[in-house]
Amino acid sequence: MGTMPRTARYAAHTLLAALALAGCSSSAPPPAAGSPSSSDPTPASPVQVCTSLVSYWARETLLGTKWSGLDWEQKGLSNDQYAIHEDAVAAGRAEERTAGRDKALELIDRFVAQRCAEQDGATRSSGNRRPPM
Repeated sequence: MGTMPRTARYAAHTLLAALALAGCSSSAPPPAAGSPSSSDPTPASPVQVCTSLVSYWARETLLGTKWSGLDWEQKGLSNDQYAIHEDAVAAGRAEERTAGRDKALELIDRFVAQRCAEQDGATRSSGNRRPPM
């Protein structure tokens, strides 16, 4: 694959950084008054990161968005996550033909969540993944 133009590469890196930050944010409500709280946020689990990242890119691929053609490394996926992505997109396309786009997007979310949970985040096969510090 050839190199991407500088602006496209910058946009891809910016998007990946935003996704990484969004995956680390918490949507939980603040603790009730008087309850113990921690000043350190709980990091997202590998399953949560896998589900968020793979579901996002599978949905983008089904929708045919501008950045959906990036390769698995540019999307920040491990080899196992990419396999889930490809299976989810195939299932989503089949569902879209029979039940429509909204149902296909719902199926992708369920499919990816199940597979990421079964594979505990699906991070094992990527040669460039470093264990958490």
